[in-house]
Amino acid sequence: MAYISFPRRKEATIICFSLVTWIVVTAFFVGLRPEHLVISVLLALMLFLSGLTRRLIVALLPFVIFGISYDWMNIVPNYQVNPVDIRNLYEAEKEIFGITTAAGVLTPNEFFALHTSTVMDFLAGVFYLCWVPVPILFGIWLYFNRQYKVYLHFALVFLFVNLLGFTYYYIHPAAPPWYVASHGFDFILGTTGEVAGLGKFDEMTGLGIFNGLYSRNSNVFAALPSLHAAYMLIAFIYSLKAKCSWWLRGLFAVICLGIWFTAVYTSHHYIIDVLMGIGFTLAGFLIFEFVLMMIPAFAGFIKKYIGYISTKRY
Repeated sequence: MAYISFPRRKEATIICFSLVTWIVVTAFFVGLRPEHLVISVLLALMLFLSGLTRRLIVALLPFVIFGISYDWMNIVPNYQVNPVDIRNLYEAEKEIFGITTAAGVLTPNEFFALHTSTVMDFLAGVFYLCWVPVPILFGIWLYFNRQYKVYLHFALVFLFVNLLGFTYYYIHPAAPPWYVASHGFDFILGTTGEVAGLGKFDEMTGLGIFNGLYSRNSNVFAALPSLHAAYMLIAFIYSLKAKCSWWLRGLFAVICLGIWFTAVYTSHHYIIDVLMGIGFTLAGFLIFEFVLMMIPAFAGFIKKYIGYISTKRY
């Protein structure tokens, strides 16, 4: 019972206001789904249960904000803000990375669509299943390993890179390769996501994981930059700063390269998308570590944040 404690009045007010705001905005502008209610109840329980669980949720706040931000992009779809780039990106990919064949010049996506293998289809699914869970699990490991500073920097850079990417989605909406293969160069309102090459993993395993994920994806025109290319790279960068084994860094590097290849192999991204995702990652990391952290007020906030999540509050 010594570990049970309720938040102070100020903390409780902030918690309740934040949860209610999230649910109300989501209900009115996105639509409540069962998982919203489950997550809200779970968050409330952990925030009010004890100091230990409250510190954990506050530590995981960057990932929570990431999830809410992604969901809230459905409020105003990016194709309502700017025209969708469909043909120009395709032509640029063909011009820069085109592969000459007997059938003419093909984009790498088109080439791989004609040259698949069962092994690569399986590995592609395995790699893509890692793109969010592995970085988040790495962050949780850092936290429980008491590497609080590295953890918080990693989590905030993860969030920062996502917000940069989400912003660019509105500046330059772009169609993925599978869209061109399925629909050509015409903009079709209401197009839902497709599993593309990842469907082969679903077929061979019978799990239907990617079909479940992409059939509900309404954020179709968000291919540039590829944030799939970003997440494991962020994890790899901070594994170099963390106290961890060499094999873990090696594993992260392999998964990172595997995801980059899979993004192109399965027609979810152009090589241009992947390169831009890498660029956004490096830019986000450098801005956070060498610009924002040089601002005394921001560095002070981060220091207090680290103190909060690393101090025992019972």
